[in-house]
Amino acid sequence: MAIFNKIQIVVGFLSLLHAAYSAAQHRAYLRITEQEFTQLPVDIIFQAIASLVYIIYNILQVVGDFKEIRAAVDLQAKSWETLSNIPSFYTFNHRGKALSPVYEQPDPEEHAYAADAYLD
Repeated sequence: MAIFNKIQIVVGFLSLLHAAYSAAQHRAYLRITEQEFTQLPVDIIFQAIASLVYIIYNILQVVGDFKEIRAAVDLQAKSWETLSNIPSFYTFNHRGKALSPVYEQPDPEEHAYAADAYLD
């Protein structure tokens, strides 16, 4: 059934392409006859809208069923204390280290040498 709908999508795009070509032909005809453009004929507008609806319907058939987005299901198992617990926001390299009595200042020469080694 999906292959049938894929073929119908191609048919819908061909119909939409035909509507666009018809609109271009109509504009060219108006230029040749030196008439003023007011609007497209109703049949071209109808073909374009019908083609779009046809394409959208067949794309939805190919894609299949949509699944519900329910955030409440995921959040039901979590307690209020763990909702704000986001590990990706943890910061371990901050100025609080310098206030610790066991903190040792890193040697800048070691870090400069290590940075030069990465550049080679």
